[in-house]
Amino acid sequence: MHYLVTGGAGYIGSHMVKLLLKQGFQVTVVDDLSSGHRDAVLGGELIVHDFADRALLDQLFTERNFDGVFHFASKILVGESVSNPAKYYRANSFATLTLLEAMRDHGLNHLVFSSTAAVYGEPQSIPIDEAHPKVPVNPYGASKLMVEMMMSDFQRAHGLRYVALRYFNAAGADAEGLLGECHEPETHLIPLALKAVLGKLPPLKLFGDDYDTPDGTCIRDYIHVEDLCAAHLLAMQYMKKGGDSAAFNLGNGAGYSVKQVIDTVASVSGKLVPFELAPRREGDPARLVADASRANGVLQWAPIHNDLETIIRHAWQWELKVAAQAQGKII
Repeated sequence: MHYLVTGGAGYIGSHMVKLLLKQGFQVTVVDDLSSGHRDAVLGGELIVHDFADRALLDQLFTERNFDGVFHFASKILVGESVSNPAKYYRANSFATLTLLEAMRDHGLNHLVFSSTAAVYGEPQSIPIDEAHPKVPVNPYGASKLMVEMMMSDFQRAHGLRYVALRYFNAAGADAEGLLGECHEPETHLIPLALKAVLGKLPPLKLFGDDYDTPDGTCIRDYIHVEDLCAAHLLAMQYMKKGGDSAAFNLGNGAGYSVKQVIDTVASVSGKLVPFELAPRREGDPARLVADASRANGVLQWAPIHNDLETIIRHAWQWELKVAAQAQGKII
């Protein structure tokens, strides 16, 4: 099997490449390195280019016999999507349309798409299942929902097989310490807390402690990046066995509060997390938790690293490695 991975030099994509290589698959990565990292691609073929270049796709699909595509390449900053929506519709929606057209024209019919829980918008019920109304509240979520709609239309018109995986908060790092999270700017809670502990970033901001939750802070559904990648591979195998196109939520089904994250970071690192209380952010719901029972049943997927301590311990190991490398040390 030979798979194309778009965005394979990014956080989740690089972990996916590592898993595919470990399983013995041939891998070609296309990534423009605008947010990914060359050294995060641990093997296979890396083509540094915009995945939405139709001439490149035609060349790739003509010269290589791909068995499917894992599509991770996208812009992901919610705030930026609000201030610059055109960037997100162009990079996430229209670029994927080019990919879909190229797949159609070259007879490539299996696509696993990295979607997001942002397609749901404000939660009307918890936990959120796949039937929940899809009313995204920002261009990022809308651009991903647009891709899901396009894939559905391509299925009806051209026989595309696809799986859209809607996940909540990707977290953690490669258990072997070879890969981890490296965003610029960093916006995710766990790496922000870990970097604050190391003094690499200012104290963490805790946005509100008066929510209707047990400890007053927001609850979010964190899922280990390796478990996410395992679900992507299962989704591709599901389609190869004749499974219908579908969307699946991925999450741990429980959720952890911001204070629980802070306390667990302190426990794992052995250091208090510097933080300061800040006003609530507009649009932050008290709870965002996934109902992943459909993925559990249909894909036979179950997260292995399902506890917060393991997720944070792996992320901490990565942050220590990055800090040591910055000081010229080898660990």
